[in-house]
Amino acid sequence: MSKRELEERITYLEDVEAIKQLMAEYCDIADEDHNADRIVGIFTEDGVWDGGEDGVARGHDELRALFDRFRAEISFSQHNVFNHRIRVDGNTAHHDCNFFGAFTFRESNARCWLLARSVDLCVKVDGQWKLKHHKGYGMAYPFEEGWPLDDPAEGFANQQWRGP
Repeated sequence: MSKRELEERITYLEDVEAIKQLMAEYCDIADEDHNADRIVGIFTEDGVWDGGEDGVARGHDELRALFDRFRAEISFSQHNVFNHRIRVDGNTAHHDCNFFGAFTFRESNARCWLLARSVDLCVKVDGQWKLKHHKGYGMAYPFEEGWPLDDPAEGFANQQWRGP
């Protein structure tokens, strides 16, 4: 293996790890009471957060407003991402992962489990990976009831679990 090939492999591995860290930071921001000031730091200026029925935000101003809304609605959240699948191509990367989280809502004090899939487009800006487009597909079930026992896969299918 040539020195150039080795350098390319190391860069690829560093990029994959940086994207995993980006997603860990996303979870940390969300679990820090949906910190609206921090969320814009990990998205590009024109970044998109698309949660379907939960809302769509385009650009930093809309991202702040969306996370302020989440802060007002959600009193507790615990985001957990795993099974990362990352494909890096230069300064662009496609990332998707599974998500499992626990949530409590302020007004009703209702608790729920959220199972989802995150599909992301990441770009490297000035040497730092950022989210350009984040799309979440998921389903939520009341904490006390959990997901249906007869066919839990049906819930995934109905919520476009596998993405676009």
